[in-house]
Amino acid sequence: MSAHPLPTSTPAAEGVDARGVHAFLDALEGAPDLEPHSLMILRHGRLIASGWWAPYTAERPHLLYSLSKSFTSTAAGLAAAEGLLNLDDPVISYFPEFEAEITDPGSRAMLVRHVASMASGHIEETVDRAFGLDPEEPVRGFLLLPPDREPGTVFAYNQPATYTLAAIVQRVTGQSLTEYLRPRVFDPLGIGETAWLQVPAGRDLGFSGLFATTDAIARLGLLYLRGGEWEGERLLPAAWVDEATRLRMPTEEAMVNGAGPDWRRGTASSSGSPATGTGATGRTASSAWCCPSTMW
Repeated sequence: MSAHPLPTSTPAAEGVDARGVHAFLDALEGAPDLEPHSLMILRHGRLIASGWWAPYTAERPHLLYSLSKSFTSTAAGLAAAEGLLNLDDPVISYFPEFEAEITDPGSRAMLVRHVASMASGHIEETVDRAFGLDPEEPVRGFLLLPPDREPGTVFAYNQPATYTLAAIVQRVTGQSLTEYLRPRVFDPLGIGETAWLQVPAGRDLGFSGLFATTDAIARLGLLYLRGGEWEGERLLPAAWVDEATRLRMPTEEAMVNGAGPDWRRGTASSSGSPATGTGATGRTASSAWCCPSTMW
């Protein structure tokens, strides 16, 4: 848990009906196919409800599964802002050692922005094939798989796309994602202990594998909800927040078991009115949902 707790308030003080919170909790606990671990609800930047179901605690890091991707996306945005990578560079330009082997025009046309948005041109998940082709260097395995369509024209949930983005960030920064994010995002946000699974050793997995607390998820969501600012300091360029969360192409038909892009857009009901928001999601319903229309 952070050494600097988020400010707290009550639902009523922030314009939220506490009965709705109780009804939501009752629904969670009453659903036979759900196993709640934790919940934090914030409005106006204040924590108005939180809880952990045993054996989970506020201090215990959770495996975030694909919610890890939104932290990887954040690292990519920072690296781009620092001039360390360019979204319009070909992916292959960051791996010159594979230049002679990667001959397919589609693979060579794949840009960093394509892997950042899971629009590599593949029409299905390639994780088993990519890691099977080259377990020691899955980026090579991925690039050896010719895209089915022109990169940038179709979305498919595809773990190696985010893995490749993570590899690029770690290559241009000379640091793991954890090391790179620590002084730029984790420490300023007050995020405590984190850990990331590595494949191969020394390279954070990127598409999954991050262990962090529920509080860390809430802080990342709040950072994006605030347009990249935190306590008067700009941590993320506003342009990157917009780029990371804007709608690019339809993704619904490509969803498999709830999988989707690093940040997802959707609409829910708020006081009888639609509330549009953005969410980072992962397996087992790990998620951070941000609704700007209900923020104020």
